Amino acid sequence: MSASRPALPEPGITLRPAGALDAGATGWILYRFAQDTPWMPKLYSEAETISFCGVMISRGWVTVAEQEGQVVGFIARDGAEICSLYLAPGRCGQGVGKALLQQAQAAQPQLWLQAFVANRGARRFYQREGFYETQRSDGADNEEGLPDVRLAWSPQGKGAGQHPAQEEQG
Repeated sequence: MSASRPALPEPGITLRPAGALDAGATGWILYRFAQDTPWMPKLYSEAETISFCGVMISRGWVTVAEQEGQVVGFIARDGAEICSLYLAPGRCGQGVGKALLQQAQAAQPQLWLQAFVANRGARRFYQREGFYETQRSDGADNEEGLPDVRLAWSPQGKGAGQHPAQEEQG
């Protein structure tokens, strides 16, 4: 995948920087994921999740995907780290996540993220988009206590030299 190739979301989808008023919609999307995912611990209320999304938005990390005035997904990125990429229920497989990710890939020469081992769908999505595993953990270092995997991406692929995940270990 070329970092210069533009994202092509389904017709009617627009990507834009999140504003303060998007905290409710992004928080609801993140909260719904936690509530609807059987293996995910239920750690936060909807209000706490909305507040958390508000913090990410105030830091300038969040881009939302919008269709007909409704936020249908979002990505939060702090430099090379993808902190969150979530879609509204029923929106997987429609190009929304891919468009958000491709915009991040076009903006950043290398990316990395943590995904839960149990989140097979997300891991498959990232691997299809050129991410590869750099390490695994038993979950002792995340608040959910779930085993996770670190995934990295660069336009050159896995064998392209040092990646963000390796730089932090050095």
